[in-house]
Amino acid sequence: MTKRLSLGLTASALALFVALPALAEDLRIFGWSGEMPDEVLADFEKETGIKVTFDTFDSNESLIAKLDAGGSGYDLVNPSQYAVQILAKHGKLAELDHSKITTYDQVGPTFKEVSYDPGNKYSLPYVWGTTGLAYNKTCVDQPITSWKSLFDEKYKGRIYMLDNMLAAYIVGLQVNGFSANSSDPAEIEKATETLIGQKPVLAGYNSTNFADLVSSGEACIVESWSSSVLQAIADNPDVVYVLPEEGGTMWIDGYSILTDAPNPDAAYKFLSYILRPEVAAKTTELTKTATVVPASKALLPKEIAENAAVFPDDATIKNADFILDLGDAMKLYQDGWTKVKAAQ
Repeated sequence: MTKRLSLGLTASALALFVALPALAEDLRIFGWSGEMPDEVLADFEKETGIKVTFDTFDSNESLIAKLDAGGSGYDLVNPSQYAVQILAKHGKLAELDHSKITTYDQVGPTFKEVSYDPGNKYSLPYVWGTTGLAYNKTCVDQPITSWKSLFDEKYKGRIYMLDNMLAAYIVGLQVNGFSANSSDPAEIEKATETLIGQKPVLAGYNSTNFADLVSSGEACIVESWSSSVLQAIADNPDVVYVLPEEGGTMWIDGYSILTDAPNPDAAYKFLSYILRPEVAAKTTELTKTATVVPASKALLPKEIAENAAVFPDDATIKNADFILDLGDAMKLYQDGWTKVKAAQ
């Protein structure tokens, strides 16, 4: 009887063990705020059973610092182009196995051969946009077409620059006729002087609610990321976004798997999921940000698919710079930025 009881208990325990649901996988992502909709994450969790933790950062520099400190515990990170170069140099990014990204063929040809990461070796591009100007038609006396408007005394106290070092230097360099990728010490110094000279006309540096400010008319002109101001444009027809005649810049934010990722298999499942055309379309519809999946455009409402601020044509972006790793020159920018922020 003792033996039969023992066997019975063992069988019961085994049945209980089998009846328990399998523990869900975990996926930890460190990404830009506002670029990956909560709805997309929830849909992925529901379909796969993988629990997603999505933490956010506010600059590539904070992402790089976090990863350089080691032991982040993240599987996927969301760097922009120059950050991909830096993190790959630092040995933080795993080489991607494209055969594990089952929808890789959905990536547009232009984005498969990006200059900062040929062949998408370390990063899968996902969303892209531009850095330019947004303005409110009710408080300017003519259409805004140049970075020079950000220095115009007539708009003093109603101008905002992005509170981001490299974004600010796009203006400081291009308004002087230099490339936004300059590593020339004299050009960087001139840009620093230009930004310091601009300070008296600024209402401030702002990377958070600048779109709301230009929509309300509190700000007349702001330096802007395209994706950040599109909701303001949808809500207020007086808000206009343009790339300046000096060029502006184009940016790409993608996803990279870390070399010490705890769960790379879940990471590959996520990458395969977000490249589905219907998922990419949902991302664009909810964030007003273009993705690298051309097939998704046909699934979008006409007002988004034909919005030049979301999908600028080739002629509009041909003069836009592409911010890359500035190498040793980054120290010159950092020193200059300290002076700019300290200036009155």
